[in-house]
Amino acid sequence: MQKILVIGGSRYFGKHLVSLLRDAGDEVTVLNRGSADPPPGVGRLVADRDDERRLLAALAGRTFDTVVDQVCYTPHQAAVARRVFAGRTERYVMTSTMEVYDPAPPTPEARAYAEGKRRAEAVLGGAGEGGSPFGFTAVRTAHVLGGGPQEFTGRLAHYVGRIAAGTPVDVHAAPYATSFVHHHEIARFLQWTAGQSFTGAVDAASHGALDVLGLCALVAERIGRPARLRTVEPGAPASPFSFDRAYALDNSRATGLGYSFGRVADWLPGAIGEAADALAP
Repeated sequence: MQKILVIGGSRYFGKHLVSLLRDAGDEVTVLNRGSADPPPGVGRLVADRDDERRLLAALAGRTFDTVVDQVCYTPHQAAVARRVFAGRTERYVMTSTMEVYDPAPPTPEARAYAEGKRRAEAVLGGAGEGGSPFGFTAVRTAHVLGGGPQEFTGRLAHYVGRIAAGTPVDVHAAPYATSFVHHHEIARFLQWTAGQSFTGAVDAASHGALDVLGLCALVAERIGRPARLRTVEPGAPASPFSFDRAYALDNSRATGLGYSFGRVADWLPGAIGEAADALAP
């Protein structure tokens, strides 16, 4: 049994992660700002992670085997966590994102988000500061899908809604494939990672990259209507998951460490069905 603190963990795959850890027999505590109650059998601490004094007060003398940080977005947040959890945990796992490699499309908002994540990883990893005070791992996730209304970004619902309505989907002339992961699978991967000892960055993605044309074909099959596609000019905005350059993850490090991912083809039709059911009148 491990003592595990999950920072965030109040929505989407974070909620599933907390339940998985609890059901595996770990002593789980959730830290958030009080926005949502944890599931039964899970402890709770209330604090704003940006307020170092209140965070220290909430933690008091607690220590943990592993901290899983679901909501670290900036180097400031990372610096606070580095100071607060030094000597308080042996392992720190940060949920990061594939956008750290080079966001696509490269909008100002996407670039700022990616830069914040990159710098947060560097701070927690100890770059330029004599090393990290704990074993640090950054889990860089593929695009997370599934769960119908739980998938709060609405990206899969974008395709389901447009194809069902006969509205054109904007795509690039020759779109590249990208990587996806089911919301339950990324929760399972984070649970597994929490119990491992490896450090550094690791990519988390289901096997089988898919381009936007393949995604539209699967949605059209589920909806029972053909997808109308509209090709955008080079450099023009397109629908989510349409990329004009290579944008897929390499999960070989994770698989080499012993984790077995599923295949996109096995779970994506079900996720599309969930999105369609959520949009049904």
